[in-house]
Amino acid sequence: MENKMCTVRVGETEKQYPAGTTYLQIAKDFQDQYKYDIVLVFVNQFKLQELHKKLKKDCVLQFVTTGDEIGNKTYRRSMSLMLVKAVHDIGGKEHVGRVRIHYSVSKGFYCTIEGDLVVNQEFLEKVEVRMHEIIEQKIPISKRSVHTDEAVKLFGKHGMHDKEHLFGYRRVSRVNIYSMSHYEDYYYGYMVPDTGYLRYFKLFLYDEGFVVQMPVKEHPDVVPDFNPQTKLFQVLKESTEWGDLQGLDTVSALNDMVTKHNMLETVLVQEAYQEQRIAEIAREINKHPDVKFVLIAGPSSSGKTTFSQRLAIELRVLGKHPCPVSVDNYFVNREDTPLDENGNYNFECLEAIDVEGFNRDMKRLLDGEEVILPTFDFETGHRKYTGKPQKLGAQDILVFEGIHCLNPKLTEQLADENKFKIYISALTQLNIDEHNRIPSTDGRLIRRIVRDARTRGTSARNTIAMWPSVRRGEEENIFPYQEEADVMFNSALIYELAVLKQYVEPLLFGVEKDCDEYAEAKRLLKFLDYFVGIGSEPVPTNSLLREFIGGGCFRL
Repeated sequence: MENKMCTVRVGETEKQYPAGTTYLQIAKDFQDQYKYDIVLVFVNQFKLQELHKKLKKDCVLQFVTTGDEIGNKTYRRSMSLMLVKAVHDIGGKEHVGRVRIHYSVSKGFYCTIEGDLVVNQEFLEKVEVRMHEIIEQKIPISKRSVHTDEAVKLFGKHGMHDKEHLFGYRRVSRVNIYSMSHYEDYYYGYMVPDTGYLRYFKLFLYDEGFVVQMPVKEHPDVVPDFNPQTKLFQVLKESTEWGDLQGLDTVSALNDMVTKHNMLETVLVQEAYQEQRIAEIAREINKHPDVKFVLIAGPSSSGKTTFSQRLAIELRVLGKHPCPVSVDNYFVNREDTPLDENGNYNFECLEAIDVEGFNRDMKRLLDGEEVILPTFDFETGHRKYTGKPQKLGAQDILVFEGIHCLNPKLTEQLADENKFKIYISALTQLNIDEHNRIPSTDGRLIRRIVRDARTRGTSARNTIAMWPSVRRGEEENIFPYQEEADVMFNSALIYELAVLKQYVEPLLFGVEKDCDEYAEAKRLLKFLDYFVGIGSEPVPTNSLLREFIGGGCFRL
């Protein structure tokens, strides 16, 4: 086999290589054609491979760089491995307990260290120096496959008890273990070939731990400025601390609850916690008698609609009269809608809203006038004014939900004392284990796949295909304004992925292998395999989760 020559095509170029040549060797021949480092490769369009894999037959290769979404995630994952190793090298195994990689802060990961040491600037600088030493050594990141039973024993030996418990629930017979020199660990996903690729990072002392700041895919060779979003961080921290209080910090802990304890109680406790938080927000609004407009915004699949319904109920308990109003009814007429770079209607930009008309109507309502609010006819592409006149009474509050609700420009003519802004997002507080975080975007994508299939008949493939466009819209129109909110609400339920698993797996299995979305569907299926599933029967009818799985008491 080693003497057999194989034809490899990259773009329009074809070259001959002996069978057994690594993709890393081939990548080096083409690296000068790419602006950023090649870190992975698609073989024959759909099979994603690490670069240490070897050529077996004629094929077409598409290289993945750190400027691609998959490549950027690979970079961050590999950085996590190097970071944990460096912490152990500096702190010493006898002093380092758990190194926990929690969630995104600024453009990096917030981390904490448990053990017999002090995390201060001096310690952090030593870790950073050690990381640069590891980078200079270009240590290979090796992977070996071991039997699951052996992996469980290995994790127990290394004191990685969260992984030890996690793999007690895995049905696969083998586990991939990554190593960097003598340090071994398990990571969910692929790695870069060696530590020499991990040149761009910076460590910042923050709160009770630190942040490892890393490049984004748009600028893979630049470490962005450290700009923590204080309100968002506090919500994430509170959610994590609540999960820790419940003994539910990792997937294995959740699986234990499903299999060995009272899962119904866990569901009800989480729902009660959210209900308490929604009631607190309603009471906060009630403290401000001048508030007439509640403005709710958040990224896709955050549960905004159910949240607004439940908030309205809590406001009614306090004697308020909430009235829902959709900002979408203020779309400009279709012929006036801006176009995007592809010549398609751009309904997500602020210019697609009649901001002037919206502010005019709201000011008239504040002045005590009767106003006929518009309804947008999506078939004709025009606003209609056919409803009954509305007037704001003493206890009336208009509740708005829309992607621009936190943008100051939308309500620039309305006084601040008349507005109360709420940011809502599903901020996953659960980790796979202490070193493998669950991105909030994964939870939201799974929610959306389930809801789109149920309410629109959309396939998982199509939802996955449009997800990057959805994310771009969020980056432009929602995330820059989230710190403008008066309060933030985390709509993620600590148990929800165990329920969503039953709904989304059949949809993901329906994504064919010969399409671009297969790699993402396969990744999500592998991710969901960590969870022990449960039925939806314990989920209350007013739960935010019902917005996605159906069976809720609100008309959605």
